[in-house]
Amino acid sequence: MAQGHRKGAVRTDRWDRATADLVPPFAVVDLEAFDANAADLVRRAGGHPIRVASKSVRCRHLQSRALATPGFAGVMGYAVREAIWLVREGFADVFVAYPSVDLPALAEVTRDAELSREITVAIDSLEHVELYARVATSAAHPLRVAIDVDASLRVGRVHLGVRRSPVRTAAQAATVARAAARAGLLVDGLMFYDAQIAGVPDDNAAVRVMKRRSHAQLLERRSEICAAIGAETPLRFVNGGGTGSLHVTRQDPAVTELAAGSGLYGPALFDGYDDFAPRPAMAFALPVVRRPAPGIVTLFSGGYIASGPVGRSRMPSVLAPHGLSYVGTEGAGEVQTPLTGPAADTLRVGDRVWLRHAKAGEACERFTELHLVCGDEIVETVPTYRGEGKNFG
Repeated sequence: MAQGHRKGAVRTDRWDRATADLVPPFAVVDLEAFDANAADLVRRAGGHPIRVASKSVRCRHLQSRALATPGFAGVMGYAVREAIWLVREGFADVFVAYPSVDLPALAEVTRDAELSREITVAIDSLEHVELYARVATSAAHPLRVAIDVDASLRVGRVHLGVRRSPVRTAAQAATVARAAARAGLLVDGLMFYDAQIAGVPDDNAAVRVMKRRSHAQLLERRSEICAAIGAETPLRFVNGGGTGSLHVTRQDPAVTELAAGSGLYGPALFDGYDDFAPRPAMAFALPVVRRPAPGIVTLFSGGYIASGPVGRSRMPSVLAPHGLSYVGTEGAGEVQTPLTGPAADTLRVGDRVWLRHAKAGEACERFTELHLVCGDEIVETVPTYRGEGKNFG
């Protein structure tokens, strides 16, 4: 039975009272929902530590809040310069889960004992080994690396999952590990991101069958690859999973840790999962600025489109008031967003509409601060990465 909170039950009236003195656009994070989501992620992880996926949070204060929850440990970052910044701000054990070509930043890591100790960077090919060797050969401190292994499902020629690593077999992973060791890199771990399980809503029976088949295949492949790499070098961690697959990936004895971030905010794309239902913790308010015709209101701004395949699922979802939908010929716009529906005629210029981003941390690129709400009060206002002047791509 899913534990959580479905979209229709959100009490936005509390947010209205808490933010009555604010002029939209602005974003809020409901701390009660955030903490409940963190606790549910820990429950679903079943005793495995969870790395906080920083790209899905993009707020140092809230990353620290998650890490203060028993069951969370370490950060999964997305850029080397981000990792350097976080470590210097007091964060520990940052795994940059995407390969980097930022040689000056990698060199900076190897010049500093603390950065070298706390930062691990992904690789997935001999090309990466050759590139990183340019800084490793003259390094004062070792550069830690983790091999990102393709965790997608292959059915004949069909590829189900994201296009990440070219490393798929135990032999391929061992080849990269041996080359990394010869180049003076310290092989620290392995990563398997099962996006076709973690990031796909349970829309139909075919998806559910695909997820079960993918998990069964991964159980076998992960075991073989971990054994092959373990024979070459001791591994500090084997990372797997995401918000949508914690309860599945935790079943693999080869996995030592999991990763999650989106589930803390509970964005709209997670409304369609069978096994869990995070509470919507992050939302943003936009003001009504026009009433161009009966049954239509226009909001200021709103074109906060999520990454991924282009489509309506990537647009923000209208949370409140109920009874509003996008005008098909315009959608969510750069400077204005028209909405239509029965609720439109109940709104006046200056009223608010609450929306949720389709994904999680991407919304923080639109706002410099987050208003943290508890009950019907703002208890603190904290900067996002953007608000701290940080843009890591």
